[in-house]
Amino acid sequence: MGTGMGTGPGTGPRNGGGDRDRASMGDRPGMRPWDGTFGARSRLAVHRRVHTGERPFACAHCGKRFSQSSALGLHRRLHTGERPHACGDCGKAFAVASHLAVHRRVHTGERPFACAHCGKRFSQSSALALHRRGHTGERPHACGDCGKAFAVASHLAAHRRIHTGEKPFPCPRCGKRFRHSHLMRHLGTHTGEKPYKCGACAKSFTQNSNLLQHQRAHTGEKPYECGACGKRFGWSSNLSQHRRLHSGQKPFRCGQCDKRFSESSRLVEHQRTHTGEKPYRCPDCPKTFSRGSHLVRHRRLHATERGPGPALAVRRGL
Repeated sequence: MGTGMGTGPGTGPRNGGGDRDRASMGDRPGMRPWDGTFGARSRLAVHRRVHTGERPFACAHCGKRFSQSSALGLHRRLHTGERPHACGDCGKAFAVASHLAVHRRVHTGERPFACAHCGKRFSQSSALALHRRGHTGERPHACGDCGKAFAVASHLAAHRRIHTGEKPFPCPRCGKRFRHSHLMRHLGTHTGEKPYKCGACAKSFTQNSNLLQHQRAHTGEKPYECGACGKRFGWSSNLSQHRRLHSGQKPFRCGQCDKRFSESSRLVEHQRTHTGEKPYRCPDCPKTFSRGSHLVRHRRLHATERGPGPALAVRRGL
């Protein structure tokens, strides 16, 4: 059946069409002929989704959509629990190769990200970015109830529980509930375990963060400097509290009488004047107090009544 179409090599419709396309593209001013590869075209198609917002790949488990099939593949591991990237040192496994690379620094001690202000080094760039806010004072996460601002979103989430009263972390031993990570500190009261030991004085702690803060008492390190007066502090929270002396800011408001305070601890103490709460009990008598400082002052009365202890009496020749 003659159709007028050639059947020899290089004369079929597919090859002929491709030749014509390449020839016509080559004839256009400023355009290079297509080289027959799809890599660049496919990457361009993926990139265009940044502008169009197209997300053609949907998760069958939760319906979340993605612009790339590779991103969907990584997301699926949240549902399947698949963690194909294992650490050769400790066996801990990860869903994403980059997470394993970051974890490996725990073993190697590598900290490639250095703070330009104090020289402190970090294993992750995100940790460095958060640390920098201690120097710059940047606190982009503000509480809608009292205006207190935080450098880290998770700290705002924990703070919000002061307003909501939420205590989502129960102690498995006694049932007492906590707003945030104080549960870990509380568990030490049951087990007595304090695994983080100071090499300078042998004092031990239930949390590594507490040990790091304590060590500054030995080193005298004060990496947080006030930009207004130059005073330096060992903890970023102390710097934030100090800055309010310059700004006059009092972000903590009493819901009963509208009195405002520069520190949350002062607000808590003040609120006890409304509630009548007196959580500090004297071990020598039934008296209770709303402030710890009042209990300390009261206990001096008992010490005076008892007179000097045996050691002091010996020193005085009594």
